[in-house]
Amino acid sequence: MSALPNPGTAAVADETLWVICLCAEWCGTCRDYRPLLEDVARAHPQMRFAWVDIEDHSDIADDFEVETFPTILVAGRSGTRFLGPLLPHAETLSRMLSATQPVQPSAPEVVQLLDAIERSPGEFLVAD
Repeated sequence: MSALPNPGTAAVADETLWVICLCAEWCGTCRDYRPLLEDVARAHPQMRFAWVDIEDHSDIADDFEVETFPTILVAGRSGTRFLGPLLPHAETLSRMLSATQPVQPSAPEVVQLLDAIERSPGEFLVAD
């Protein structure tokens, strides 16, 4: 008789944290952030990184009402760990990602954004 998989264990094992930069192409600070985000992505291979231009992808990004660029979202299917502006400083982002963040339930717009990125990851991924 074989043991049944533990659904709780599978859910935890499948949890992927996304680090999503909500940005705009016209924003010089955002453009400065892109190469730094790629460096941080290489340093945190256990996470997935995405770049979402809020103007090119307004259908999935408008609900965030981004007022300060760049805005970073760290979220997974279990919830949101961070959502807020963060200046382009790789060490600060890396340190934040290494720290344990409490999980908060994700707002509907976070779930919608994750769904869109996971449907077409090649359009958004920063590093693989």
